[in-house]
Amino acid sequence: MTEQSALLLRKQLAELNKNPVEGFSAGLIDDDDIYKWEVVIIGPQDTLFEGGFFKAYLTFPYDYPLRPPKMKFITEIWHPNVAKNGDVCISILHEPGEDKFGYEKPEERWLPIHTVETIMISVISMLADPNSDSPANVDAAKEWREDPNGSSRGRWLAVYGKAKKWPLTRPSVNVTKIQAKGNGFLRKIFSFFNKKGFLCRAFANDNR
Repeated sequence: MTEQSALLLRKQLAELNKNPVEGFSAGLIDDDDIYKWEVVIIGPQDTLFEGGFFKAYLTFPYDYPLRPPKMKFITEIWHPNVAKNGDVCISILHEPGEDKFGYEKPEERWLPIHTVETIMISVISMLADPNSDSPANVDAAKEWREDPNGSSRGRWLAVYGKAKKWPLTRPSVNVTKIQAKGNGFLRKIFSFFNKKGFLCRAFANDNR
């Protein structure tokens, strides 16, 4: 299955490079390892995360697409469906089959038809519309239910400020120095968002 899964993932990577999807960018952490991806999500408009720049890792099993990848935010994020260690808890990434607790239908869980694109669209939707009834971060879920607009939520604003370490501005301004620590994927992100009309100023403040 390893050879087939690697071929499938390379095909998806090529398609995303050729036809980028609005709202996120994706690439490999290491060009020699097709099973470990790095993604960057722009916080959806009209949400508490709007304008934030959130980095995460996707780690695929060798028997993908029979089983789902694991997703972990590297940029700190305060969200009901993201554990405090960054692990994403969303139905689409849960192991296929029946839910022993009866909370999810089989069709809501992982299916082999899912791709990086469908995963990322689901995660972006999750940012905009959290499921506070089945939280991975109970404290965030409680705050979300009590104050859905975040009007008095210092914690959300503090984390949002950290996400802004990866700032985007419009219109673009000429920047020649890219401090990406030799990471070719970050340079691809610069190119991707510049084409969208944004400017990635620098990554110097992100030490993770």
